[in-house]
Amino acid sequence: MNLAGSILHTAFSLLLIVKLRQYAVLRAVAALGTAALVVSTPAIAKTPSQVFEEVSASVVVVEVYDAKGTQIGQGSGVIIAPGEVATNCHVTKDAQRLQVRHGQVRHPAQVRLSDADRDLCQITAAGLTARPVAIGATKALKVGSRVYAVGAPKGLELTLSEGIVSGLREVSGGRFIQTTAPISPGSSGGGLFDENAALVGLTTFYVSEGQNLNFALPVEWLRELHARHTAQTPAKDSTVGWLAKALALDSRKDWEGLRAHARQWVNAQPKNAVAWYTLGWAYGKLGQSAKAVDAHQQAIRLNPEYADAWNNLGRAYGKLGQPAKAVDAYQQAVRLNPEYADAWSNLGYAYGKLGQSAKAVDAYQQAIRLTPEDADAWHNMGVAYGDLGQWAKAVDAHQQALRLNPEHANAWSNLGYAYGKLGQSAKAVDALQQALRLNPENANAWYNLGVAYDEMGRRDQVMEVYRKLKGLDAAKAEEFFQEVVLP
Repeated sequence: MNLAGSILHTAFSLLLIVKLRQYAVLRAVAALGTAALVVSTPAIAKTPSQVFEEVSASVVVVEVYDAKGTQIGQGSGVIIAPGEVATNCHVTKDAQRLQVRHGQVRHPAQVRLSDADRDLCQITAAGLTARPVAIGATKALKVGSRVYAVGAPKGLELTLSEGIVSGLREVSGGRFIQTTAPISPGSSGGGLFDENAALVGLTTFYVSEGQNLNFALPVEWLRELHARHTAQTPAKDSTVGWLAKALALDSRKDWEGLRAHARQWVNAQPKNAVAWYTLGWAYGKLGQSAKAVDAHQQAIRLNPEYADAWNNLGRAYGKLGQPAKAVDAYQQAVRLNPEYADAWSNLGYAYGKLGQSAKAVDAYQQAIRLTPEDADAWHNMGVAYGDLGQWAKAVDAHQQALRLNPEHANAWSNLGYAYGKLGQSAKAVDALQQALRLNPENANAWYNLGVAYDEMGRRDQVMEVYRKLKGLDAAKAEEFFQEVVLP
């Protein structure tokens, strides 16, 4: 992760419409002169060998030399237009002379554009005519998406490493990527490609307190490089450095450390929306929801189009018991990003808290369209249908949750309750027994099991349930006695 939240994703759709992910169109910008970025189009997923075959001719080695002509370092780079290579600024920052090696051919090169704050540089290499990569978009990625890192560790032959997206952090123009695909020293500046062989990021090797963490800069930052070009300087306090350290702390679940780091970050860069967002996230993890609200509001003040900040503002309001304000925040998040499954799910949850079950269903349908394999989404959809008295649909939704996660105790419990409402007591008993196998302390499941036994005339089992409830929840046991045992 990322620093995305952990509220239950809730969703449902009658049609299960799964849209093909669309790649954003990146226009040619002045940084690339008259050359246009090659834009990918949706395609059938390629095998790892197909991805490597398609992109390897567009990945190069960047060699760094001092004033005496001694090689002092190297990294990787990606051809983004004829004669133009994107790489990390930390690869080139000490160079007195640069060469780009494509296969066995070396081309003299020089830094043309640099943005040290984002660790992104563009090199011009004379005589380099190899084809550029196709350009994808981080907006098309999800946590769990398959990705491939291609680079030249230690300047050796190109290698491919496979992994998934393990985290995404919204930043200006795109999303910063954390991946399980190994990135070795020397591979910095190489390409991170999606399963259609489209470039989605530039790999950046990062080590923090013994952790080897693999990150990639969003490909969308290439669009902004010309406008952000500055004289190349060491990126000691760069946004990328701050963000990488934050994600390292997040991966260790060191919330107090993350809060301290984020506080330092906002002091150093008070106009950085991502810094304020990170502070809000840390406060949320520490249970300090009011402070989380303040921090996320600061992030939104700096960047009103920050969908993640709106989503997490909604979470904080929800924790404070303010579902109406949570709804307003989630609505802003999905307005900015209609493909934001987590925000749709959270919106449905907040509507449920307000008793607006029909609106909750609408939000859940949007979420399940985007994340049809989310068991929690199906389960909570079943709860919403139950609130509407649509018990047959509730049964269907809970069954889908259990198809995806057979160990979902709450889904078994609510499935049993829905069966009971439909008068199918035997099925209710089976489902509730599964729920209690997974969570024997669930007093509500015991209560509903007793009701189902009573409907079947099994009084001995009713009394067993009563005795069990007395040991779990005295108030629930008394209610059961009055409503089920006595009649």
